[in-house]
Amino acid sequence: MFTALLLEESGKQTQARLQRLNEHQLTTGDVLVKVDYSTLNYKDALAITGKGKIVRQWPMVPGIDYAGTVLASDHPDYRIGDEVLLTGWGVGEQYWGGLAEKASAKGDWLIPLPPGMSAKRAMAIGTAGFTAMLSLMALEHAGITPGQGPVLVTGATGGVGSVAVLHLIPICTRRRC
Repeated sequence: MFTALLLEESGKQTQARLQRLNEHQLTTGDVLVKVDYSTLNYKDALAITGKGKIVRQWPMVPGIDYAGTVLASDHPDYRIGDEVLLTGWGVGEQYWGGLAEKASAKGDWLIPLPPGMSAKRAMAIGTAGFTAMLSLMALEHAGITPGQGPVLVTGATGGVGSVAVLHLIPICTRRRC
């Protein structure tokens, strides 16, 4: 048994409740993970409130990312005790996500937790931080540098934008933007 935030559809309303579930209710995957941390992403908020058409299958456990420890595995790359993280792959939309004590996923979707990084730190960065990093790397790859002038970050109050701004500020203070 484990506790999860379960979303169910009742008419055209989304009902969100903490529930005790059995492991056999988990969606199909070849790795069982004890979830230590997850994030609450904008997409999760839309799913939980029913404000967006995020959920593709009912019932659903939201949570588009998580980090934790492998409890069981039929995947050749993961063993019991391995620390892993997951972001994306339709988790929290088509497949049960990380707002639960346990999650089941395809091993090919998992990433080994980088050495020296805790599950807590990985989820402090989360999908928003990962997306912001990819965006900044794309700017660097395109040859954009702070010396070329200001950079406009749209949506700076959101998760991705706020992380991007947080990382641009030190660059700008060192090199006058």
